[in-house]
Amino acid sequence: MPLSAAIAAAAPPPHWLWLPWQRGAPAEAAARDWLAPQLACAPAAIPLLRDDHGRPRLGAPFAAADVGWSHSGDGLLLAFGHGLTLGIDLEQLRPRPRALELAARFFRAEEADWLATQDADHRELAFVRLWCAKEAVLKAHGRGLAFGLHRLAFAEHDGELQLADCDRALGTPAQWRLREFAPQPGYRAALAWRRSEQAGTTQERL
Repeated sequence: MPLSAAIAAAAPPPHWLWLPWQRGAPAEAAARDWLAPQLACAPAAIPLLRDDHGRPRLGAPFAAADVGWSHSGDGLLLAFGHGLTLGIDLEQLRPRPRALELAARFFRAEEADWLATQDADHRELAFVRLWCAKEAVLKAHGRGLAFGLHRLAFAEHDGELQLADCDRALGTPAQWRLREFAPQPGYRAALAWRRSEQAGTTQERL
């Protein structure tokens, strides 16, 4: 097994929590309340910072951990993990009649072609799955959609999406793991993660 794949496989998977969410409510406050018992720290004292691109990051002494969240509809999805970098995306299912048009404009050609082969009844869900997977990785990277949906490509294998190609700024596909799931009826989500650079360096020294 390549070292990058071994590192990814060894990364402890992040855990997540679904919460009802009222639109306009501060998601960060909910994240702090959830993190507090896990970090043994008062919510207001958690060093939850924003980088230059607005991505939340945990500061010292918790810099080896990572947190993320996403909200859609009436739901909020939180994720937290140690020794890794993560991204999470939540999408409420709804009709998307322009799915093929949007895919042709923003996705890779091979992804748009895959969507075109899907039955009409499954195409909108397939579009949402791709969107969630892409945004989860891009959120982990830190730039989000601004980095470009076309700079990474997913392919389906045995019913699961896997990162097949990506810009070198995202690392290599083998470093990434993806979990697709439905946290609640009417919603789809994706959680992407890879071993953090600090953890990877430690692994390489062993």
